[in-house]
Amino acid sequence: QVRIVESGGGLVQPGGSLRLSCVTTGIDFGDYGLAWYRQAPGKEREKVIEAPRNINAPRINIQSGRFALSTDSAKNTIELQINSLKYEDTAVYYCNVKNQRRSYWGQGTQVTVAT
Repeated sequence: QVRIVESGGGLVQPGGSLRLSCVTTGIDFGDYGLAWYRQAPGKEREKVIEAPRNINAPRINIQSGRFALSTDSAKNTIELQINSLKYEDTAVYYCNVKNQRRSYWGQGTQVTVAT
């Protein structure tokens, strides 16, 4: 069976950093695209960063601005590094794995940026 569980959220001051983890069960990373989304109060869910299927590299480690997505195949985890946090980064962050047939979501983890 498939399980997706996010963790690592919390309260952090602006300018700080967080590393979120997504632990997966029953997922072959080669069969799915991987992504992190977020949803803030009053806003629609938006994609933060993604890794398409069949990346030709021994490790997945991509960066987009202040965000970085990486994988650890031994632990079956998908990591999201957030640097230089801003107030507008406050949201519930979700891990997503998908292909043409299925799409799986975790329960989300709350990130709050405040002074």
